[in-house]
Amino acid sequence: MARHLITSALPYINGIKHLGNMVGSMLPADVYSRYMRQRGHEVLYICATDEHGTPAELAAKEQGLPVDTFCAQAHDAQKAVYDGFNLAFDHFGRSSSPQNVEITQHFARRLHENGFIEERSIRQVYSPADGRFLPDRYVEGTCPHCGYDKARGDQCENCTRVLDPTDLLDPRSAISGSTDLEVRETKHLFLLQSKLQHEVEEWVARHEEEWPQLAASIARKWLNEGLHDRSITRDLDWGVPVPADTWPELAAEGKVFYVWFDAPIEYIAATKEWADSAPEGETRDWKSWWYEADDTVRYTEFMAKDNVPFHTVMFPATQLGVREPWKKVDYVKAFNWLTYYGGKFSTSQKRGVFTDQALDVLPADYWRYFLIANAPESDDSSFTWEHFTATVNKDLADTLGNFVNRVLSFSKKRFGEEVPAGGEPGEAETRLGEEITGLLAEYESQMEATQFRKAAAALRALWSAGNSYLEEKAPWLEIKTDKDAAALTLRTAMNLIRLYAVVSEPFIPATAAAMRQTFSLAEDTATWVTAEEARALTSVPAGTPFTVPPVLFAKLTDDDLDAYKERFGGEPEPA
Repeated sequence: MARHLITSALPYINGIKHLGNMVGSMLPADVYSRYMRQRGHEVLYICATDEHGTPAELAAKEQGLPVDTFCAQAHDAQKAVYDGFNLAFDHFGRSSSPQNVEITQHFARRLHENGFIEERSIRQVYSPADGRFLPDRYVEGTCPHCGYDKARGDQCENCTRVLDPTDLLDPRSAISGSTDLEVRETKHLFLLQSKLQHEVEEWVARHEEEWPQLAASIARKWLNEGLHDRSITRDLDWGVPVPADTWPELAAEGKVFYVWFDAPIEYIAATKEWADSAPEGETRDWKSWWYEADDTVRYTEFMAKDNVPFHTVMFPATQLGVREPWKKVDYVKAFNWLTYYGGKFSTSQKRGVFTDQALDVLPADYWRYFLIANAPESDDSSFTWEHFTATVNKDLADTLGNFVNRVLSFSKKRFGEEVPAGGEPGEAETRLGEEITGLLAEYESQMEATQFRKAAAALRALWSAGNSYLEEKAPWLEIKTDKDAAALTLRTAMNLIRLYAVVSEPFIPATAAAMRQTFSLAEDTATWVTAEEARALTSVPAGTPFTVPPVLFAKLTDDDLDAYKERFGGEPEPA
């Protein structure tokens, strides 16, 4: 089996993330990682908090905390939420780690040795009111391209254009709000991306046909516009320091690397963190996942569309310029936006659902299933409470939960707490086995292609097939005239429950575990269901003890819907 390296875009340290952040990177990466592990592949799923840059300093200042203390607390708070969502990272690291300092500085030295980093004098925004140079994100203003009035000095969130602070119209300090800004001369390091344009183009050309159109089109747009030399240092107190052995003057001035230079390197560094944190007696080889690994590792990245340029152009340029055989991404799974009733999630306006709040409302599996089944893959998608409630009630409560409950409850009532024997499978069971086998193959195909909405549709169809079989056989009627026939139907349905438990695990891991624990099988180590097993539906034999689990999914009421909308804001989209 292959080795699969999987990363999701690093969540920024500043604040708990909303549902759009979750579905745009970490959750689909987790679903894919779980599936690939189940299929027997060796998987390493790596993520981390992105801790450097202006917002971290500003947030720490606002809370009256040293920035390192703020980041440590915020990392733990985010990790607790991701644990609540059952995200099964192999390691969830920190970009402020010593490992990231070491590897980032190594990359910078190598780029310098190879002629791809240059020290330049530039004119930079200085704020007399703040008594300091302002890094890009410390300057806010109006985007000259789209007119968005809250653009930052590094990028416009509205149109995704990369900017310099001096590009902004009506600029102001993000620290004090002062518009009394000057432009003074200072020195910074530049990554000479222009010298790497041709190499990046060749590399993208070898991969873009395999990538989703969203990722490929964004990368191609950047390349067509031409790669520009990019400043990779900033005037901040918090970040990976410029190494004094290579740039003593800049190091003495306290320059640190730009967050978008060191953050992608953290994927590598977090893998080293994983190795360095191995339990006593266990050895982990981090470098085999990243160095000279082109033929042995399949690397998949998950991210929202605003992160695509940095992962498909800027970081590959960095890796190419190092002139060392570091693993570059094979497949970029990019997502559009999840909106809230067609608008942006907003902390200040109290619009939208944030991940910690979501877990206060309902267990993680409700959210995991809904978000992946409605992932913004081909275009933006809108979260509404009406849609969420309808999906939970129809798919989770009625189609899956009700099937499990009525099969097990009816069987316990009529046959006791062991799987009944009954007669031999007949024509209905043969048809069911063929249908389940075909649907399972479709589910596998879509999961391997990272087409999550289609995979969810195939999973939903698997659940529906059980209900259709139950309605066709009607064991509540069979038992009146043929007890063995009713027993056969229930035994077959119980085998479907066990199949659902196994194949639903990537989407709803807690519920899958509860379904699997329903049956007291002597040895249940299977990680997946083969086509033969799906066709036969005999993995839970007669006589197996079982229990009836609590209700898997509660139906949501109109009162619930009204309460959610009152708490989180938003109005239904017009018809």
